[in-house]
Amino acid sequence: QVQLAESGGGLVQPGGSLRLSCAASGSTSSLYTMGWYRQAPGKQRELAASITSNGITSYADSLKGRFTISRDNAKNTVYLQMNSLKPEDTAVYYCNFRPILGNIYWGQGTQVTVSS
Repeated sequence: QVQLAESGGGLVQPGGSLRLSCAASGSTSSLYTMGWYRQAPGKQRELAASITSNGITSYADSLKGRFTISRDNAKNTVYLQMNSLKPEDTAVYYCNFRPILGNIYWGQGTQVTVSS
């Protein structure tokens, strides 16, 4: 089993920054993709950013240049640095752990609210 501990969400003004963290613990594998998905009210959950074990990153087109995903393999932790936040970034952000083999795991979600 894998547990995902998320932190870093909160309330921020437009143009501000937040950094989300997600630490995976338990029966983790060396081969996995971790990422952040987000779901705004009334909308489908969408991929914000992901990073593979090899460091290959993917971003939603609208987030490129503003969001940066990174990882710390020693800590099994992924980070999402969110800059120049906009009100439309408001959503519940979910950490995702996707091993090459086995179950996919989701964090409980952390609320990010961008509002003045």
